[in-house]
Amino acid sequence: MCGIVGYIGRKEAFPILMKGLRRLEYRGYDSAGVALLDGDIKIFKKAGKVSSLEEYCLGKDISGTIGIGHTRWATHGAPNDVNAHPHFSESENIAIIHNGIIENYAPLKKELAERGHHFQSDTDTEVLVHLIEDIQVNEGLDLAEAVRVALNEVVGAYAIVIIARDTPDQLIAARKGSPLVIGIGDQELFIASDATPIVEHTKNVVYLDEEEIAVLHRSGEISIRSIENKVKTLYIQELELKLEMLEKGGYDHFMLKEIYEQPNSIRDSLRGRLNTYTGKIKLGGFAEYEEKLMNAKRLTLVGCGTSWHAGIVAEYLFEDLARIPVEVEYASEFRYRNPIVNPDDMVIAISQSGETADTLAAIQLAKSKGATVFGICNVVGSSIARATDAGSYTHAGPEIGVASTKAFTAQVTVLSMLALLTARKRGTITQSRYHQLINELDSIPGKVKEVLKTNDQIKYIADYFKDMRNFLYLGRGYNFPVGLEGALKLKEISYIHAEGYPAAEMKHGPIALIDDEMPVVVLATKGGPYDKIISNIQEVKARKGRIIAIVSSGDEIIRDLAEFVIEIPETEEPLTPLLSVIPLQLLAYHIAVLRGCNVDQPRNLAKSVTVE
Repeated sequence: MCGIVGYIGRKEAFPILMKGLRRLEYRGYDSAGVALLDGDIKIFKKAGKVSSLEEYCLGKDISGTIGIGHTRWATHGAPNDVNAHPHFSESENIAIIHNGIIENYAPLKKELAERGHHFQSDTDTEVLVHLIEDIQVNEGLDLAEAVRVALNEVVGAYAIVIIARDTPDQLIAARKGSPLVIGIGDQELFIASDATPIVEHTKNVVYLDEEEIAVLHRSGEISIRSIENKVKTLYIQELELKLEMLEKGGYDHFMLKEIYEQPNSIRDSLRGRLNTYTGKIKLGGFAEYEEKLMNAKRLTLVGCGTSWHAGIVAEYLFEDLARIPVEVEYASEFRYRNPIVNPDDMVIAISQSGETADTLAAIQLAKSKGATVFGICNVVGSSIARATDAGSYTHAGPEIGVASTKAFTAQVTVLSMLALLTARKRGTITQSRYHQLINELDSIPGKVKEVLKTNDQIKYIADYFKDMRNFLYLGRGYNFPVGLEGALKLKEISYIHAEGYPAAEMKHGPIALIDDEMPVVVLATKGGPYDKIISNIQEVKARKGRIIAIVSSGDEIIRDLAEFVIEIPETEEPLTPLLSVIPLQLLAYHIAVLRGCNVDQPRNLAKSVTVE
């Protein structure tokens, strides 16, 4: 979950590393550090954000044309100066940065300590760099070979980049379970956890595959081999990412920008796939497996956090429209409970980053049992895109804010198309209903623009509730997972305790919490069990709960019951989540801002969860 950046070339490395770390700070912001090689290795590191590191480096010797940088989300060891990366080897000849977890670090550390090694930090990463040097010295190997041998002794996940005083013209990198991408410039090379630090320097990149080791030479040469010592062929790709996508564009926060990008991100997810004139949906990544999907006896969807909520929306879609039984699993639990997975099952893995460790592990388990696995993710070249049998990108563009917004609606958009395509092929939906839904889906981006016009009203409502300690979110049918997502957004960025429930379940426990200090957000759009939701609102109102209702445009019944009402355009019930979630994103955003919270970098969280 940490951010990695490295440079080797003719330019001064420090400015490139610092700009890269600022781009990567959404991956971790407990501490940051750089190592620069200019004769000796100089390490500068500091607890806190990248800005603290910049201040610390003022007036120091930051020269060097080769260097590595790291921004940390702490796993082993508290977030302090000592545990910040990079870390030295015993002789301080080698420095390393690392994203991941070395699970067997404790016995390795004990063994190395018995051989005379001294450790400065509490991290697993320092153990790895000591191990590499120990192997290099005792077995007389060059550094790249020592790295390869060491990685065969460790258990866990890693993305590492190494510099050494004795090899001043090389960077060495390796990955397993955590992403790394190499950027190819003009007699210069870059490496990073993702493409965001690279895009302004080059469009040509190489994505390292699992268990690959790369040696980056100052000449611009790249050599790659596996940890089994097999030589690998370079596959150079061109980045589609644009630099302006990584800027705030006049918004106060990336999160607000990304909320407002949803008309475009949904449209981009539909573009080239949904044709209302021909009445066809074409998802290229699924074409080869279309027949298997049509004949599937069961679908299992796996994801974490917001992606899991998108999966629950998809459960409603597939069962309602395509009449396929669906199970939605937390990826983090799926791998540990010995699930029943058959060769004729279909598994759909959902992830914004395409790097979520638990989701990757769920994919591996499903494939080991013979299931066909589809991936839905946002990042081209990501691990999940490569690990699945087929899939589709969401085309949401980069999402920098840690709390996902446009990722959710893009995932639901792609899942809606897949459910509609499956329903039409299986004959479980009439032609008229199918055309009605695809035409409505095509209109959703315009309707999202209408919802965004409620921003000022929602900011006004947020001011009323910014000091509350608890929130309850209620929904039924398609709006139930939206309630879960709304509660998650609020707790993530404002640190207010919030829970989402099916509205009917309120009477089975949560109703005991309701009083005049309990705001209750009720998703009460037309369609489905509308009358039942009115009854639930009455129950809350009778106990003096403060009601914020999300309703369909023109609703007068709930307006008379709720303290605050936010209207959204009417739409077909299966597509409601694409609209009803927008006010909840804005509500969470404005409450967090009014509370003085760091919206883009909420405490204890990181964007890409690449460790278990």
